[in-house]
Amino acid sequence: MIDAHHHIWRQADLPWLLGPEQPRIFGPYAPIKRDYLIEEYLDDIRGTGITASVYVQANWAPNWALDEARWVAAQSARAGWPMAIVAFADMTSRNCSATLAQLGDIPGVAGIRHQFHWHENPLYRFAPHADLCEDPRVQENVAQLAKHGFSFDLQVFAGQMPGAVKLARACPEVTFVLQHAGMLEDTSKTGRALWRKGMAALAECENVVCKLSGLGTFIHRNEPAHIADQAKTALKLFGPERCLYGSNYPIEKLWTGYADLFAAHLAAVPKAQHDHVFNKTAARVYRLDT
Repeated sequence: MIDAHHHIWRQADLPWLLGPEQPRIFGPYAPIKRDYLIEEYLDDIRGTGITASVYVQANWAPNWALDEARWVAAQSARAGWPMAIVAFADMTSRNCSATLAQLGDIPGVAGIRHQFHWHENPLYRFAPHADLCEDPRVQENVAQLAKHGFSFDLQVFAGQMPGAVKLARACPEVTFVLQHAGMLEDTSKTGRALWRKGMAALAECENVVCKLSGLGTFIHRNEPAHIADQAKTALKLFGPERCLYGSNYPIEKLWTGYADLFAAHLAAVPKAQHDHVFNKTAARVYRLDT
């Protein structure tokens, strides 16, 4: 079993963990405003059957992207976990090629995440504008990932999915990992319809896979029915060979324990599809089987 999305961090390196309490997309974050190191993560997953994991960048200061990847690689060399790293590189930068080359020299780096999600609600806003996926420089930089064998963790809201489709089609040799099953934040009938439409369009791009992670982000709880609803849609559209599980830990630790979170995902996926969703897809995408 593979956890394809978790974080570890040192508080001193994370600007978003410093300073006074600020509203966050996941609510008050005081309980995780501290070091979260690999030993605590291993304690959290004990007894779940997780045998490998993938670290996803945790928003260190952008100019520390290489430092973050090197630090995580050092933790992996010391503890044996995580087995792969999704690092940060600025896809809007003219110097992106040089950064990617340096990241390629760091053991374990298998992918890149630059969060593109933008929302009218400023609490949900990360990117400077909604259309980064359609930016020519972004498309050029993302396309470069292919020569390094890197995937791209794609994080967008439903309204941005048409642009994300353009990005995926502009970079056919890159595997895109749709974060958090498309970030369903509007659970109204209209919101769900927009999300399903965007998900269907992305599923038509054969180089896009869907990550079942962070599904409690916008409701701030571990709700098995909510997880199952999104998983059912993702599996129908992408198929189990293009879906993978991620815990988004320790963010989800704000409202649930790891065992309960994992159990909800296991229950949401038909048993016949477990081997792909909880093992084979992540191993292929993040090169854990090489």
